[in-house]
Amino acid sequence: MSFRSTGQPRPYGTAVELTAYRIAQEALTNVTKHASGARARVELGGGADELTVTVTDDGSPNPIRSAVSGGLGIPGMRERAELLGGTLTAGPEPDGGFVVIARLPAGRGRGR
Repeated sequence: MSFRSTGQPRPYGTAVELTAYRIAQEALTNVTKHASGARARVELGGGADELTVTVTDDGSPNPIRSAVSGGLGIPGMRERAELLGGTLTAGPEPDGGFVVIARLPAGRGRGR
């Protein structure tokens, strides 16, 4: 796994930061569950108006299709983002692999 941060780091508020963490956590869990052996990359993009969380994987030569899911997966991540007024998109990459992109408004959940 690799990590990269772009933009200007700043405090976004407890709700935004916790949501970003949980979305990244769930996306990485999905990589281990559905693309065992894939390389994953997490990127945080800090901007004045939003925090962007992008989790990608390069795919797996032997994708695992889990019949039983213990979590809420993509719908749960999308719900978390939308509760803050953000968005979440997820889907396969054209050249293989999968991407999850969450855009969370910087001005939400500022309480500390």
